[in-house]
Amino acid sequence: MIKPNFQGMSQKDLQAYVLAHRDDREAFYVYLDKLHAEANWVEMPPLKSPEDLENYPEFIERVRNGS
Repeated sequence: MIKPNFQGMSQKDLQAYVLAHRDDREAFYVYLDKLHAEANWVEMPPLKSPEDLENYPEFIERVRNGS
């Protein structure tokens, strides 16, 4: 069986592949490496309540935009 070119896949395509092939560790680790390289997440401390989200408008905006 020929393995897909994980390095050449977009992050979204690789995510879909990993979800469909949950036992493929190689794909999973390439996906994690891509996430780390792009670093497009928002870091914030743990929330004490759902209302604490109001203190992080940038996070809410990114979730609404799907990015």
